[in-house]
Amino acid sequence: MAHSSDISGTTLVLGGARSGKSAFAENMFDAQSRAVYVATAENLGGEMDARIKAHQKRRGGNWTTLEEPLNLVGVIDVGEGAPMLVDCLTLWLSNLMHQDRNLEKEIAALARAAENAPFPLVLVSNEVGGGIVPENKMAREFCDFAGTLNQEIAAAADHVYLVTAGLPQKLK
Repeated sequence: MAHSSDISGTTLVLGGARSGKSAFAENMFDAQSRAVYVATAENLGGEMDARIKAHQKRRGGNWTTLEEPLNLVGVIDVGEGAPMLVDCLTLWLSNLMHQDRNLEKEIAALARAAENAPFPLVLVSNEVGGGIVPENKMAREFCDFAGTLNQEIAAAADHVYLVTAGLPQKLK
């Protein structure tokens, strides 16, 4: 497993739900390292509260956590030079969709920010294109934009991993 002293540039970590992608991304950072964890999930209570608490417990207290559901570009642009982990891009995309934001513009701006980040940046995203095409129009749009998002970030990234069943595979 890579540690913060080994990571450089921008890394995209892809995987399906419960694939182990977040744990893999977190393990890329040395436990003693100063690092920033950017959480895109909004705690709306219930099941999401339990998910957030499980993530917090797993990563421990060695992180500075920022909760930012929408303005990832701003967070990356003002990064303090510490390695940064963003988890996750597909929740960010969903948040943007609910705000009726211009997704093409937001994705392009994030790709530019990721490509130009002056510190190690690890971005986690769900790979949602491996299943059936959803019947619901909004779900199809989400899948389409998630695919575009992942492709643009992968193109901007120095390293890309796909995690399946907890097993990382380096793609780039």
